[in-house]
Amino acid sequence: MKRKPIVAIVGRPNVGKSTFVNRLIGTRQSIVDDLPGVTRDRIYFDVEWQNKQFTVIDTGGIIPGDEDDIMVSIFDQAKLATEEADKIIFLVDGKEGINPIDYDIANVLRQSKKPIYLAVNKCDNPGSLMMTSDFYSLAIGDPIGISALHGSGGVGDLLELITEDFEILEEEQEDNRIKIAIVGRPNAGKSSIVNALLNTDRVIVSDVSGTTRDSIDSYINYKDKEFIIVDTAGIRKKSKVDYGVEKFAVDRAIRSIRDCDVAVLVIDAKEGISDQDKKISSIITESGKGLIVAINKWDLVEDKKSNTINKFEKELSNDIPFLSFAPKIFISAVTKQRLNQIFEKATEVYEQCIKRISTGLLNKIINEAYALNPPTSFKGKRLKIYYVTQAKIQPPTFVLFVNNEELLKDSYKRYLENKLREAFGFFGTPIKISVRQRGDK
Repeated sequence: MKRKPIVAIVGRPNVGKSTFVNRLIGTRQSIVDDLPGVTRDRIYFDVEWQNKQFTVIDTGGIIPGDEDDIMVSIFDQAKLATEEADKIIFLVDGKEGINPIDYDIANVLRQSKKPIYLAVNKCDNPGSLMMTSDFYSLAIGDPIGISALHGSGGVGDLLELITEDFEILEEEQEDNRIKIAIVGRPNAGKSSIVNALLNTDRVIVSDVSGTTRDSIDSYINYKDKEFIIVDTAGIRKKSKVDYGVEKFAVDRAIRSIRDCDVAVLVIDAKEGISDQDKKISSIITESGKGLIVAINKWDLVEDKKSNTINKFEKELSNDIPFLSFAPKIFISAVTKQRLNQIFEKATEVYEQCIKRISTGLLNKIINEAYALNPPTSFKGKRLKIYYVTQAKIQPPTFVLFVNNEELLKDSYKRYLENKLREAFGFFGTPIKISVRQRGDK
């Protein structure tokens, strides 16, 4: 698979970088807010322009020399993005005019030796377009006036310039990469796990709860197999989520669960299992995603004995009994203890998620289960199962054709699910069973 060209969008806070990215990709993916510094990590999106495809990196706003830890991290992230990119769009604010910080950023960007395109944003009317000439003083090149909000001005001209030497890519083959979402409540160590897996500070790590606001994709090869790792914002209780930026971040984390193949639920070994962990696990199972439970910070657990892991697993099964199908791994992002098991377990779980069972074998197992333990009668009527078939994968979904769907109680459905797991595994994936009554289409 040929690598797509990478274009980084760089600029100081609040010049409209995320609005511009949203304009390019046609959806509201990047979080947009009037507060400076909202986009903290660099975020990757695929863009297509006139049959040419490229990847855009949305970066945090740069303030060179700012000593605030978060702002320094944003600056470092933007520098990494420019090193990774093939071309750079330097976005400035046409409404506000030149800011002294713009000169500092221009000096940094020139050192990259990469092609740089100066885009003057917020040129929403002909009068503001006249102001673009002031930006020649940045010595970056010809300024191009655009309106990211309205898509007007020179947005098309800018894209023409950027993509003029990009190849028209051939039709993509099926994507066989396993997409892993790292999820959990805030401060469980999700970003530290991602950084340890990638061996680079790909995601900003901070002790401040809620540092990761966007869901971020990273690509990694492990044993000749490619994975996509998604670091997500920590999911807090609804009552503790402020409306606005944080609400969008939580929504994004939930969407990342729904878009992934396998979710890794990170639990803090020191804090133990919380109600929020249970809610997140419910979101994962209801979304039908593969699931791995990763107990992080295992290096901080004192007085570890031979049965400590068994004790924690027992506590997990008591607190979240419906997660008995999910593999548990005990890891440390700091010492990297058992971290590679994330890739190994994700591969195993994904294979279970896409497993198909032949109809003949399926009916044999269900008929045997029925004969071993027939359902109790209800109002003089007994459930009859005529036929069963697998309707789809991810998650494995089975359809039972019966005489009366009201006679299939939840307890008997769980019994059948357990029999399917005993026979076929389905380790790490939810199973869904739906019912069709005779005569239903």
